[in-house]
Amino acid sequence: MFTLRKLKMSESSSTSCCSRLRSCPKPRGFVSTVITKAVMGALVFGVVWSITGAECLPGKNLFGLVILFLCAVSGGKLVGLVQFPNLPPLPPLLGMLLAGLVLRNVPYVTDAVHIEQTWSSALRNIALAIILTRAGLGLNPDALRRLKGVCVRVAVGPCTIEACTVAVVSHFLLELPWIWGFILGFVLAAVSPAVVVPSMLLLQKEGFGVQKGIPTLLMAAGSFDDILAITGFSTCLGMAFGTGSTWYNLVKGLLEVVGGIVAGLLLGLFIHFFPSDDQAELVQRRSYLLIALSVFSVFGCRAVGFAGAGGLSTLVLAFLAGLSWGSAKVPVAAVLGVAWDIFQPLLFGLIGSEIIISTLNPSTVGLGVAALIVGLVVRVCVTYLCVLFAGFNLKEKIFISLAWMPKATVQAAIGSTALDLARAEGDVVLEGYGLQVLTVAVLAILITAPIGAVAIGLAGPRLLQRYTTMPDEQTEKPEASAAPDGKDNTTFESKL
Repeated sequence: MFTLRKLKMSESSSTSCCSRLRSCPKPRGFVSTVITKAVMGALVFGVVWSITGAECLPGKNLFGLVILFLCAVSGGKLVGLVQFPNLPPLPPLLGMLLAGLVLRNVPYVTDAVHIEQTWSSALRNIALAIILTRAGLGLNPDALRRLKGVCVRVAVGPCTIEACTVAVVSHFLLELPWIWGFILGFVLAAVSPAVVVPSMLLLQKEGFGVQKGIPTLLMAAGSFDDILAITGFSTCLGMAFGTGSTWYNLVKGLLEVVGGIVAGLLLGLFIHFFPSDDQAELVQRRSYLLIALSVFSVFGCRAVGFAGAGGLSTLVLAFLAGLSWGSAKVPVAAVLGVAWDIFQPLLFGLIGSEIIISTLNPSTVGLGVAALIVGLVVRVCVTYLCVLFAGFNLKEKIFISLAWMPKATVQAAIGSTALDLARAEGDVVLEGYGLQVLTVAVLAILITAPIGAVAIGLAGPRLLQRYTTMPDEQTEKPEASAAPDGKDNTTFESKL
């Protein structure tokens, strides 16, 4: 009896303690977020240290990777907090890039945060495989079939002309060989989905330009612009590192393109049948196969001497996978999004850490910026010409031209590829060319990404017509159609 009474008293006391604990105020909002993320970051380092021991001490490889990852994530968050009224936020990738640049160039910190070149190259190539897989999986087959006229011109014209312009300018200003000039040209010619797509979605949400489909046009053409740039880059890369005559290298470069497409088709055919729809954990298995085959394509093509074929193979593979799975590709894309959230800080942080400011030649930086500016001016002018006679007014043509400037993701993904191959070859001259390409690519990100984001945010509301619904119709149809239907429930506004 006494024991039973004692047990009841103990339970009552425990319940009272739990009640008091639940009634205690909990930290919320910004303070809670900061504490949670700080502990998460400390746990990343703590877990790695507890497993590897001395390998996670300052100056060791794992220590450098963990610190770079944490600093890149923090830099991205800080830049993302920079918000100006009526403007889209600055892309977090700028903070990630600057974090790597700072860690590489601050005395004493540089010695502590050391990352081996083999690890850096491998991680950048994994990130390249993931971003190309996301690009291929995100391609819309219907948009491909509908691509006509202006969309084809916007995707092909500015990219091709800018690549050729940069190749000519860099040959005479930076004294790059012609083939290396075209490598730099195609690296710089790709527009950045990481900057353009979020900005277009924000304008589309507000109704700017949707009546003529301008946000949709730029988002659809952006993917094909990137594919064209990567294809040209792959072809030139195969020629630059080929041995033998110029004609042999040209044929080898074209063979890499064809081989990459064929390999992608074969792998896409395999992933069409496997795993079958009746298997358990279908999303996990599809995600694993897609990522593993993409990474294998990139590294396998490099191993057999056809480095340029890996990117194309990945794009084709991912596109066929998305075509085969239809709407079921959405959860797989979500898994790829999580993988990109992990590798994006590593990619931009590692790219930034490749630049040593003290070893840069001021003339290389100045002439590289000059080549970039000339290419941008030509790109804007060509884009304007491409949208002539397409039903756009003067302000809309100017906006499309300005929105086609930002560069970031593709430049980070492929900007260091030539340098990595040159280091593998052990050729000091080629390594110098590769470093010039990477330096100008980093400058392109630092200059065009923030300017492009701000230009889109400022110019959009002022140059585009706004498509809205009347208040009485908005309750019944909360979302406006992207195309006018001729009814009286629409108005068009031009915000000057």
